[in-house]
Amino acid sequence: MSRRCELSGKGVLVGHKVSHSNVKTKTRRLPNLQSKRFWSPEKKRFICMKVSTAAIRTIDKIGLDAYAKRAGIKL
Repeated sequence: MSRRCELSGKGVLVGHKVSHSNVKTKTRRLPNLQSKRFWSPEKKRFICMKVSTAAIRTIDKIGLDAYAKRAGIKL
């Protein structure tokens, strides 16, 4: 499974960890993904997704169907 949000598309970021002696080591920043079950009023059923916490907060504000329509995703 990929570490990518199914709605917002957030994924892994790659950068350098820089030590005191300026030695650079590659590091990965993983998104905060959670498995969550959402209720869809249009479909009248629950939908399970792996989404970022930022997307969860937005869905709580505007709703799942409105968020999917804004992102151009068909549920």
